Parts: sequence; C-alpha cells; structure tokens
Amino acid sequence: MELKKIEEVIEPTHPRIAYFSMEIALQSDIPTYSGGLGVLAGDTLRAAADLKLPLVAVSLLHAEGYFDQSVDPDGNQSEQPSKWNPADFMELMPNDVSVKIEGRDVKLKAWRYEIESVNGGIIPVFLLDADVEGNEEQDRQLTKRLYGGDRSYRLKQEIILGIGGVRLVESLGFDKLEKFHMNEGHASLLTLELLKDSDNNEELVKDVCVFTTHTPVAAGHDKFDYNLVQSIIDTENFPIDLIKKYAGDSELNTTQLALNLSGFSNAVAKKHSVVSKNMFPGYNIRAITNGIHSNTWTCDELAEVFDKHLEDWRVDPFNLRSAVVIPSNEIWEAHQNAKRRLFQVIKEKTDIDYDPEIFTIGFARRATGYKRAHLIFHDLKRLREVVKNAGNIQIVFAGKAHPNDGEGKDNIKRIYDVAKELGGEVKVVFLEGYDMDLAKLMVSGVDVWLNTPMRPREASGTSGMKAAHNGVPNFSVLDGWWIEGHAENITGWGIGHKPTEVSLDADANVDDEDAKDIYSKLEYVILPTYYSRRDEWIHIMKNAIAFNGSFFTTRRMVLQYVSKAYIR
Repeated sequence: MELKKIEEVIEPTHPRIAYFSMEIALQSDIPTYSGGLGVLAGDTLRAAADLKLPLVAVSLLHAEGYFDQSVDPDGNQSEQPSKWNPADFMELMPNDVSVKIEGRDVKLKAWRYEIESVNGGIIPVFLLDADVEGNEEQDRQLTKRLYGGDRSYRLKQEIILGIGGVRLVESLGFDKLEKFHMNEGHASLLTLELLKDSDNNEELVKDVCVFTTHTPVAAGHDKFDYNLVQSIIDTENFPIDLIKKYAGDSELNTTQLALNLSGFSNAVAKKHSVVSKNMFPGYNIRAITNGIHSNTWTCDELAEVFDKHLEDWRVDPFNLRSAVVIPSNEIWEAHQNAKRRLFQVIKEKTDIDYDPEIFTIGFARRATGYKRAHLIFHDLKRLREVVKNAGNIQIVFAGKAHPNDGEGKDNIKRIYDVAKELGGEVKVVFLEGYDMDLAKLMVSGVDVWLNTPMRPREASGTSGMKAAHNGVPNFSVLDGWWIEGHAENITGWGIGHKPTEVSLDADANVDDEDAKDIYSKLEYVILPTYYSRRDEWIHIMKNAIAFNGSFFTTRRMVLQYVSKAYIR
C-alpha cells in the first residue's frame, strides 16, 4: 500500500484517499457544519478539487443541522432546528450499509454531493443518513442533529461515521483506497473497522491512517465510559479488550485511539503541535498549519481587483504575494464597497446605521468562554478614553453558543448589555444567524479583525486568515496561526505577551494585561494610522494579502498533507 510517486496520488480516476469529518461546510445554506472545524473541512475539499486529487469524503447528513440561532432584544439566544431538503442539493445513492448499535442493525443510506473547482476538478462527498424505513424511530434520529443529544447519541453518531463510513466507501467500489484521513477524533472508530478487516494487523492500519487533531481544549477530545461503550457497540466484532488496548484502559479516548493507530498525526499550527505533545506525551504530533480556500473567502469586490492584476490566483493563491504592487486606490475602493455591503446587512438586521468612514472592528467565532469576546469591554472607562482621544470606533459581533453552553450564552447577553450601556459613544451590534455568508461579509467588511482567546487554547484560528485575504489586518493574541503570520505593524498587531504557555494549566488571569494592550495599541498605533496615515494603513492591508493571504491557504496545506502524510 505504500505510495512512492506523487504522480500516482495526483491522478483522480480512482480515489485513493478517504477523508472523514463529522462536519463539512459544503455551502452556506446546507447546515452540515457548526463552525471552524466544518469550514476547514470544506475548504480542504475545495483545495483538493483544485488540485484534482483522488479523494473522497465522508460525513453525516445532519438533517436538522446544528441549529438556527435567534437572539432577542435582551441578548438571549434560542435555538431552532434547521429546515432544508437534501434532495435540493444532492443525489440519494442506491447503496446502503448497516452498523450494529445496541444489538440492532441500523441501516444507513447515503447522499452524494459534488464539490467542483473552477478548473473542473471534482471531489465527491457522501453524507450518511440513518433516517431509513425499517429502522427503529430512535435510530432514525441519529443523523438529525450535529453535536446534539447526550453522550450516548454522540457515540452512536461516531459509530455511524467511522464504522459505517468505511463500509460505505467499500460498498461504493472504492477498492484502491490507500489512506484514511480522520479530521478530528470523531472519526477514529474507523480504525476498529480497518483492524477487523485486516485480521488485527496493527501495522497495516497504521500505514493507511492519518489523523489531524484540532483542539487543545480538553472538552474537544471525546471520551466515553466503557459501560456505555459496551452497551452500544458491536462487541462481537469489536471486543472491549481490543478497544482498551488502543483507546485507554479507563475510558474510550477517541484521540488516543486515533493516535495509536495512525502512522501520521498532526496538529494544525506549530504552537498547537507543541501544546498537543504536552497533552499527549510520547506521540509524534507534527505540524501542518491550517489555511483557507482563497477563491471561496475573497469578497467579490477584491476578487475583481485580483483578477485584473494577479494571474490565476483563484486556483494558485500563492500569486497573491504580488498584491503589494496593486494600486492603493483600487484596494481601498474595493474594501470600502465591501464595507458598505456589510453595513447594509447590519441596517437590515438591526436597524442601526453604521458609517463607512468610521473605524470598524470585527469579532466573530463560536461564543464560548475562552474566546473572551468581552475582553474589549474589560474597562469601559478606558475604552471611552480611547475613542475620545483617537477617534470613533464601531464593533460588529457574531457567533453561536452551543445550546448547552451557558457561559457562551451569557457572553452574547453581555455584548447586548454593554451595547446599551455605551449607547451612541461606541456603536456595538451582534448579528444573529452566523453562517458562511455572514462570515464572508464580516471578514471583508470590517477594518481590523479582533481575536482574543486565552493562551494556548487557539489551535489555529482560520477566521483571521479569511480577513487577511480581504486586506483586513489582524489584531490578535499571539496564539495559533497568528504566531506564524504576525509581523508587528506590517501584517497587523499582537495582543499581550509572547506565546510561552504549553499547558492549559499554566493559564493565569491575564485579562487586565491583555485589555491594557488592546486599549494602548488602539489609541496610540492603530487608530492614528487609520485616521491620519491612510497610505500607511493601505500598505498594511496589502501586506496582509501578500504575506498572510498567499501562504495561509488550503492549497499549501493540502500539498503538505500529500507530501508528508499521504506519500510515506
């Protein structure tokens, strides 16, 4: 099974790589994603299509999506199931497979969606669906909700994705698969199916498995009590003693299972690799830094400018390195038009008028405590001083809190409370219903992208890469990808001290320190540059495109997977 020549890999006739992910962002109105992990998966597949790689992807259908978000005037989030019809976007396959759950045979059907590149490359994506006639009603619900339900529901979904996914690709006739890429530990049960199929040949399974871990946060690594596992999984084919050998004695740790049975494992930024090795000592967890799909995330206004000046950038975004030679007036005019388009949406959603001449900060990501969305409001008196001394500020927030994340919901409510307290001194809006379309509007329509996670909990962070592609500099804590992309006053600005932490336990309360740095840099560096030295500001915008946009792409990332993980 060893691959030796890249020509054998980049030949799309017969899929040789199977990519498994619990969520994939296929397009904005297909709610099969919740946030960064799914968007990264979708961008990975779009880059694979550009490269015409022999790859097939597997995920779950999520018939009710993650959830549709509503936020009332007081900032209270509520959730509703997403409504969509798979038949409007994809084709139902004639193939079906089954997995055993709690002793019952659960039938699975699959939907085929095609990701197509502007150059004609196509990646097929198969979405497993348990809503099959003949299944018990409880089993028909198993592919309804992304990250919904309890631990039992999650384990059953992971059985469907990993074990059912391998059975599906086999039933589809993909008999030349030589690599199985697990995008996060949700898919790690596929290793058990591969062990079964190879008569427990551990080395053979390691040779074909690739694993990418995406989070340094403990809650992001699924663990299941063995009493629960024994009551749900098919122990005849997957004995508990065998699972314990690879997934841990005390509980089934999906990350440990994937690490033990993968010949190549990686984190998603250089710092994340160091942090991951600290979390899982003894494992060689290498670094392949994430990227984004340039053609997908560059706004129409700038894309037209790039088309005029940068040949073939849509398929080969390395050509964005020449953005520094684009006339400044064209960059600025395109940005201002994107800004007006965002502000039109803000007016429609909130009935609040934003001024395109005023400096605008964007913050959009999953609403959870460690992201510290509130940090810019840490000292409202100091924030008011910044505005008085250096110039007006407008802020745009967006992001969903998991339905069970009370702290995340409180963060959203706090944004609403502060907006009322500030009144017209600093305009603050929160845009509900965060999705791919709104994300693209925000990363292109604000003037700076703010990111304030607690170190070292940002594995990578791709929203800032999207902003950079649109000429929006980053203003971020030095964590994740920004450690690699940051050049002070050149591509953006750092927040707080140098990145020294490797353990989550090393966290100190640095809110005071980080907030002071935010206010200081806004008052003395960022706002004066924006308002008084416009040529210098536009130069930083072009640097963000040329230095960050040209490198932090899924094309570069996927080629690194090809050379480091797929060909070994």
